Amino acid sequence: MSGKIEAETPEDRLTSLGLVLPPLPPAAGNYVGYVLTGNLLVISGQLARRADGTLHTGHAGSVTVPLEAAQSAARTSALNILAQAKSALGTLARIERVVRLNGFIQATAQFKDHAQVMNGASGLIADVLGPAGVHTRIAVGAHSLPLDSLTEIDAVIAVKA
Repeated sequence: MSGKIEAETPEDRLTSLGLVLPPLPPAAGNYVGYVLTGNLLVISGQLARRADGTLHTGHAGSVTVPLEAAQSAARTSALNILAQAKSALGTLARIERVVRLNGFIQATAQFKDHAQVMNGASGLIADVLGPAGVHTRIAVGAHSLPLDSLTEIDAVIAVKA
């Protein structure tokens, strides 16, 4: 976790962190934002779309996208994951455990800090969800992502009965 925030619910932690969940974007293709089956919630890849609809774009490692900007994009993708989860579950308190984050980072061929970029998403998820937010993950570099998004992250989440 990147910092300790004491609050009762994940929604309280969001407020304590000064964060607001963005509105759900429309699907950009023939898919749904999430599937809830049994105690498993699978969330489709979430782009780095800000609440105003604009995207963090570019390639990590380029002159115009330093590491900190790429980490910010990953945090934005993580906020979109939480927005999808809240839509599916009604409350983030129903999350038993984030099992896995799969992170794709649009990057230059020379970029090597994919794990550092994903730390932006991992830290935010852990800060909001506490121990339930500590997860496994992958961080993969990609030549291109949909709509030139800097990051795309999906999630697998275990849900309380």
